[in-house]
Amino acid sequence: MIDRYSRPELRALWSDQRRFDTWLAVELAACEAMEGEGTVPAGTAARVRERAMGKLSGPRILEIEERTRHDVIAFLTHVEELAGEDARFLHLGMTSSDVLDSSLALLLCAATDEILGGLDLLLAALARRAEEHRNTPLMGRSHGIHAEPVTLGLVFAGFFAEMSRNRRRLERARETIAVGKIAGAVGTYANVSPKVEAQALASLGLRPETVATQIVARDRHAELFDALALLGAGVERIALQVRHWQRTEVGEAEEAFGKGQKGSSAMPHKKNPILSENLCGLARLLRSYAVAALEDVALWHERDISQSSVERVIAPDATALADFMLRRAAGLVGGLVVHPERMRKNLELTGGLIFSEGVMLALVRSGLPRQRAYELVQRSALRARDEGGEFRALLAADPEVASRLDRQTLDACFDLQHHLRHLDTIFRRAFQGGPA
Repeated sequence: MIDRYSRPELRALWSDQRRFDTWLAVELAACEAMEGEGTVPAGTAARVRERAMGKLSGPRILEIEERTRHDVIAFLTHVEELAGEDARFLHLGMTSSDVLDSSLALLLCAATDEILGGLDLLLAALARRAEEHRNTPLMGRSHGIHAEPVTLGLVFAGFFAEMSRNRRRLERARETIAVGKIAGAVGTYANVSPKVEAQALASLGLRPETVATQIVARDRHAELFDALALLGAGVERIALQVRHWQRTEVGEAEEAFGKGQKGSSAMPHKKNPILSENLCGLARLLRSYAVAALEDVALWHERDISQSSVERVIAPDATALADFMLRRAAGLVGGLVVHPERMRKNLELTGGLIFSEGVMLALVRSGLPRQRAYELVQRSALRARDEGGEFRALLAADPEVASRLDRQTLDACFDLQHHLRHLDTIFRRAFQGGPA
């Protein structure tokens, strides 16, 4: 992932240096387990650690790889340069994927922890804005058209509930990928024991793959990338809403606009929703990595190498991108400038048409068949919309409506608070562990 869309922490996590250091940690964990089993001389791992850990040279390993055309062999060759004869006890009975897959699990878990931290920032911002605007009336829309009233806080509560589900998905995916293998060429422990694998992986915070081939099964990784794709879709939903709110014709909320910020090179009046548009674009990219991860699940027999090149791209890119998006989204939500007066104006824009369902139901309760009630309300509603009349006045002037609904009953149909009376119930579900 390019620097523009990644934080230094994720770039460091996926650096060559971190990768090689993690490889060495896996090799040393296996070596220590073999010492306990008696197949490697005691103290070997400690001596290799002292001579090599923190001293690996990424450029040197890459230089050796130019000759060997094999990254793990290049790595082991360099460790031998640093550690001397003791290095011959590394990698006993192991295959390259024992190192690569166990290391990938460690790096993906570390990246997921960073992502979860960013998600917590977004959740906190959503919770804060939801409570702040719990009772701020807002026009609810379906198909982009005025529907019935909601509140801004309710919208934020919905985003919070979705992001809470995304957090649970990520937690499950992290557990699924916290799996390695030290089981040899095709996973049968031909030259290394399950005891060594279990001890080595446990020391790294991993579990053994249930049934390994040469590699860990890739459905595990696909689960993580699918969770990241859903996370990105949730961020996009927030960003898309902000983009709509910021439209000139709507004007209900807008991104924070810093001092000295410019909106357009040509039009000095512009304030554009650039953060939100950026997040929508990045979400498209994040979803594409899920497709690539799914393609990696089916491999030939005990393994081919077709998934390797894909993972070298999508593992750092998807995790860095998700991490970046969450922190940008948290800033977007936290800094959002809200215009309650414009929200109120938009609520009144249609002259009360948004209360049409309440009128229809009142007519039904009066004994009128539903379809006839619908027709009566629609007749006045369309006249109000097309001819500019006042909806409530047109209803009151309709003899058939007036014969069934007195003034007090009709007034009650236009009560904004009627639509918002169950907010507390919904908020309890969102913030106090209600239905997922």
